[in-house]
Amino acid sequence: MSAILHRAPAARETILTHARLILPDQELDGTLVLRDGLIADVQPGRAHHPSAVDCGGEVLMPGVVDVHTDNLERQVMPRSNARWPSRSAFLSHDAQCAVAGVTTVLDALCLGDLGFDVERGKTFEDGVRDITALTAEGVLKVEHLLHLRCELPAADMPVLLDPVAEHPLVAMVSLMDHSPGVGQYRDLVRYRAMRLRTTRMNEAQIEARIAELLEQRARLREPQRRMVLDRFAGRGVPLASHDDEMPAEVARNAADGIMVSEFPVTMEAAAEAARLGVAVIAGAPNIVRGGSHSGNVAAMDLVRAGAVDVLASDYVPPALIEAAFAMAEVTGLPAAIATITANAADMCRLQDRGRLAAGQRADIVRVLPHQGIPVIRAVWRGGERVA
Repeated sequence: MSAILHRAPAARETILTHARLILPDQELDGTLVLRDGLIADVQPGRAHHPSAVDCGGEVLMPGVVDVHTDNLERQVMPRSNARWPSRSAFLSHDAQCAVAGVTTVLDALCLGDLGFDVERGKTFEDGVRDITALTAEGVLKVEHLLHLRCELPAADMPVLLDPVAEHPLVAMVSLMDHSPGVGQYRDLVRYRAMRLRTTRMNEAQIEARIAELLEQRARLREPQRRMVLDRFAGRGVPLASHDDEMPAEVARNAADGIMVSEFPVTMEAAAEAARLGVAVIAGAPNIVRGGSHSGNVAAMDLVRAGAVDVLASDYVPPALIEAAFAMAEVTGLPAAIATITANAADMCRLQDRGRLAAGQRADIVRVLPHQGIPVIRAVWRGGERVA
């Protein structure tokens, strides 16, 4: 072992030994030294210093980088008619991310109402206010960044975007279209049934609203798409499309500099993205559940086709590590873990995290694989224990 492991530990030093380290391209039985918020050393074998923490052969992996989660919305609205106080909801969301092994999270906040989600505008405005204040106050367990979900056909999207477009925490922007008959909602029979189930509208009211939304889409989608592209051109913020259905959509987006395809709904769209070098984000819950909740392509089929670069929690933060371990049956564990760590960090231009390597931020998760399910045992962010 290196001599670095045998001297008296510094005040902010932690030694984690007898661990199965998930490195970018291999697994290693070894030791991590965390010092002053960074990974100071990665060594094979065991350390024998009395302060070293024996991990009992459990997995140590980088902290998870979640590029898209709607989990905050679920804390704000735990029931359809029960809105929770925003700051309390944000702190609950933060704690849930930490215990799920997520040390960096892009809070995906929706800009624009398409007629069935009137509370989302308030959730967006409250969320931006809370992430700004709580980050400055230093009370959050994990690092929160902003993922702006721009609903292109929504009349109120530009008004919501304008005050936040230059926010320093913006780390990704998605160009979305959740109109009926499009992308995720291309099956209108399923869409109508969902709206009947989740709203107080009758069939005639839903049909009228669908007609209004399609007229609005024809009028607003293209000019507002160009507005968003122009607003973020040259900024270095990754741009993502959402729910791509057709290969031609992916090709058009790539030509416009949109180099991330988020949750493609067909194998054909994902394959075109892979062909063009467009990074594909798939939903971790899709893998854990064994398929899409919306009837779209199964994420594990995309994995088998080599068409997944990054997994996102979408709406269940604990799904990320569980999905990666399931994915490992196809790709091997290092490559699977990379989809929620190194690949995700690279996508968001976060070069200081995502890998177990000297000099990287000491965001670490300790995991016990138990009867096919990974159990999160401990989480460190910047070398400090947060869960």
